[in-house]
Amino acid sequence: MKLSLGPLLYFWSFDDIQAFYQSMLEQPVDIIYLGETVCSKRRSLNFEQWLELARTLKQQSPDTEIVLSTLSLIEAESELKTLRRYCNNGEFSVEANDMAAVHLLSEQHVLFSTGPTINIYNTRTLSLLHEQGLRRWVMPVELSRNTLKEILQELKASNLADKLETEVFSYGHMPLALSARCFTARAHNLPKDQCDLKCLEYPDGLQVKSQEEQSLFTLNGIQTMSGQRNDLLDAMPEMQSMGVDIVRLSPQDMQMPEVIQAYHNALKGKEGITAGYARDENCNGYWYGEPGMYLSM
Repeated sequence: MKLSLGPLLYFWSFDDIQAFYQSMLEQPVDIIYLGETVCSKRRSLNFEQWLELARTLKQQSPDTEIVLSTLSLIEAESELKTLRRYCNNGEFSVEANDMAAVHLLSEQHVLFSTGPTINIYNTRTLSLLHEQGLRRWVMPVELSRNTLKEILQELKASNLADKLETEVFSYGHMPLALSARCFTARAHNLPKDQCDLKCLEYPDGLQVKSQEEQSLFTLNGIQTMSGQRNDLLDAMPEMQSMGVDIVRLSPQDMQMPEVIQAYHNALKGKEGITAGYARDENCNGYWYGEPGMYLSM
């Protein structure tokens, strides 16, 4: 199995983004996804700057696969124009996060990946998308290990297993839903079009808790995420035996080197948790076919 660093889901400053990815080159990750996938108003880096960052990382670490990730919700012509630039970049492979990107890439006969916001729930969908150029898919976060096991078995039976890579979102706040409304702006009584870029104040999203102080959701602009971080570290041996190809770790503001090292150790069969890797409020319920906020050991 390989380790991947998924696209940054939060809104960080230009300097913070640059520093983060430079530090990630020192980490044992095989794949790095780059690009804005949530909100087009987040312009710390524009398309040219994301592309330049991809070139820089590839030059400094030739063995690391660099992938450009597209926006997950297209709402305007300007966003569609940017999407076309991602799909036409001609240098790096593309992760499609909505069907518009799938359509554009398929039209050009370009091989592509799909992120967790593409609703792939069965082998028939995978087979159809493979005919259009799909080479790698990320399982939707709400699916269970049993569902994934069935899909992988069916892929083997249909001779597609060797033609498709399977990636599992294994660490981080899970992307659950997207909306035309901006919940972070709403929390500050601001309209979406005049949000003052409030997301910058929440580098790991805005926490929403119940009256009993239980973490329910994380607000990330127009995106609703899980209140707790999904953590499938203990499922690494199981994923390996099932035939999962890639384990995705989603960038977080805190403790990413410790998280990556813990998963790297698990991949190498080493026991023990890396110092500084907090797991107290993490969850893994979806993987076990239970409510997502549950933690099963």
